Amino acid sequence: MHAARVLIDGPSELVFDYAIPDGLPVVPGCRVRVPLRNRSSSGTVLQVVEAQDLGFALRPLDSLTDPEPLITENLLKAGRWIANYYGCSMESVVRALLPEAVRTEENSAKTRKTVVLQGSPDEETLAKLEKRAPKQHTILSLLAHSPAKQLPLAELGASAAASVKSLASKGLVKLIDEEVRRDPEADGLDEILPDSPLTLTDEQQMALEAILDSISNDQFPIPKPEAPNMEKEIASPSAQHQPRSPGLGELGDLASPKSQAQSPLITDHSALGTAAKPFLLLGVTGSGKTEVYLQAAAKTLEAGKTVLVLVPEISLTPQTVRRFRARFAHVQEQVAVLHSNLSQGERFDEWHRIRKGKARIVIGARSAVFAPLPDLGLIIVDEEHENTYKQDQIPRYHGRDVAVLRAHLEGATIVLGSATPSLESFQNCLDGKYQLLRLTKRADSHSLPLIRVVDMRNEGRKTKANDTFLSERLRISIERKIANNEQVILFLNRRGFARSLQCPSCGYVCECPHCSVALTYHRTDDRLLCHICGHQAIVPRKCPECRDTGIFLQGFGTQKVEDVLKKVFPTARIARIDADAMRKKNALRDLLNAFQAKKIDILIGTQMIAKGLHFPNVTLVGILNADIGLHVPDFRAGERVFQLLTQVAGRAGRGELEGEVIVQTFTPHSPSIQFARHHDFDGFAEQELEMRRQFHFPPFTRCAVLTSRSTHKRLAEFTLETLHRRLKEDLPKSILLGDPLPSPLVRSHGQFRFQLMLRAASARTLAKHVQAALTKTTLPEEVTVVFDMDAWSFT
Repeated sequence: MHAARVLIDGPSELVFDYAIPDGLPVVPGCRVRVPLRNRSSSGTVLQVVEAQDLGFALRPLDSLTDPEPLITENLLKAGRWIANYYGCSMESVVRALLPEAVRTEENSAKTRKTVVLQGSPDEETLAKLEKRAPKQHTILSLLAHSPAKQLPLAELGASAAASVKSLASKGLVKLIDEEVRRDPEADGLDEILPDSPLTLTDEQQMALEAILDSISNDQFPIPKPEAPNMEKEIASPSAQHQPRSPGLGELGDLASPKSQAQSPLITDHSALGTAAKPFLLLGVTGSGKTEVYLQAAAKTLEAGKTVLVLVPEISLTPQTVRRFRARFAHVQEQVAVLHSNLSQGERFDEWHRIRKGKARIVIGARSAVFAPLPDLGLIIVDEEHENTYKQDQIPRYHGRDVAVLRAHLEGATIVLGSATPSLESFQNCLDGKYQLLRLTKRADSHSLPLIRVVDMRNEGRKTKANDTFLSERLRISIERKIANNEQVILFLNRRGFARSLQCPSCGYVCECPHCSVALTYHRTDDRLLCHICGHQAIVPRKCPECRDTGIFLQGFGTQKVEDVLKKVFPTARIARIDADAMRKKNALRDLLNAFQAKKIDILIGTQMIAKGLHFPNVTLVGILNADIGLHVPDFRAGERVFQLLTQVAGRAGRGELEGEVIVQTFTPHSPSIQFARHHDFDGFAEQELEMRRQFHFPPFTRCAVLTSRSTHKRLAEFTLETLHRRLKEDLPKSILLGDPLPSPLVRSHGQFRFQLMLRAASARTLAKHVQAALTKTTLPEEVTVVFDMDAWSFT
């Protein structure tokens, strides 16, 4: 007799065994109804095991919620690995694997009444109906001329129901419930024009052939790895360089010996076998990485496999969907999208279309990595370096790393693409764990844009102003571009009008009562707003402390830039893209379409416009403050600034005209800015990796953060100090334990936060030691402690 091990829905992480009634096809991943005390509850089957002789009879399952498993075997394996590696509950992982729209029983497929023509009515019948029942005759005529011989009842008019009922009684039509797809991209389908594959450059062709060789090899059966054995080792799917933890060792040999030597492009894959290593496609901006993705996806579909495309942000999804739908116009209905901005109904429909095999290409943000695609053949992770792939809530998985893990479990090919790859991925290439493919030239054969750096310290001396954001060089360049009917993008990674409101007399700054940050002034709403928790406040006309009326706005954001530019360039058509301006559905898509149609001269935006956008008429990009994010307590700060500057600069000169980039900064000699100025990723990576190696930071160690938070400051601090003492007991020599300190953002959402950093060569050693300390410590109810393995944010 077999029993089902069921994870009960809810926050309590209850797992119980239930007897499987005869004839009930229960397999792992099924959704079931089970008796729990005196009520019925829902749950997910984790395993089917042999029932043990416990001296009493197990309670049987009530029923199956769905006749087929909603979670595949490989996704369950990935889920168990995530729960163990990231130190979270299996319940939280199941919530990620099964979105709420699918997991709850409140959602269902949308249907509509549809009238279907039965056969072809003869002339005599039509003649009688035309005289005696003209409405019925009209309905039959409409159905006869319809290509599908059917029409929705609603389109036949409000009074058509009685006539349809009469026709159905005569056997001329029948009324059915037709399932209707809620298409999230339906509004833009008519605007998409089909396109054809482009002629590839030599570098693109070599990269494509390498990927296709791997896809071809993957068509042969390969041994499926067993579920990760967490008792043996916990290793990251990113296969970071660890002396004692060789990447995905417990999942299979992805860390084979180096094969590329010093060659920037690998073409010989004969020694790789069927389990090819992940590809890192390092291509400069405008080098045509997307075209390589599209042609690789086409070959994957031809081989009968499916394709998963991950993008870092929801804002990039519409453009990616348009590119894929244009290329695969003949199978547009097979392209599905998955992201958190979908309605519950849209998400329900897309998820089930994917599971049933109706959608063979899935495009989405981080959570789409769990899309239930059958026969997965290719995974593409675009802009793989983006920190948005790291989930900031439980489960704190990294979408890129889980994608690498899933590709191996599914026997699929994975391509990580970026112009500025993460140092973790680049180091994997240097270690021979990933295969490096390079695109060193732009696809249109044009040179990369010329980048000029403007020292804003000198501009401040000229104007004697503290908040100058438009240098003379940038102003003249904008005038010249507008006069030539060319377009300009201005980038500033700070929304709002002014970053703070400050009193010159006593130094008072209006701060959020719930977070340790200054409130940002938003002129559109005439409100002070906290960008952390969303708190709003009325703008004071006098200083709340000393009552001085000279309180003034300090700093600038995108709203102020837009306001000033409209005065400096009164004839220019100016638009702004940020979270405030893009609140309405499809607002971003409509504005980008207007910019593509050259209805806008100057586009001001935050990081929403920093990557993935292709506008051939943009010849000037201005970066108004390159220092934002550079001087923060984070070892990845320099890497992020280099990546952001390179990505933004890449928006210029993507057409026939040459591009120009002007970078305004107060720290012009920063390595991040200087290497970005020369488009020198290898130079930046070399010096940054040497620094990381010397100070034992990733990718040469695992880095985890333990955070305690509470509304009581001293309680949160004391709890972390207690954990710190426990961690110091029998501390393995391989672990570097930091001191408990206030977080850089010490208060957020009304909670005080303290954190400590741990680093080690082995993730297993690190996780095991932390879990032992947490087990020994009784945490106060008012305190929440969070363990974040492979931490990506330290604020």
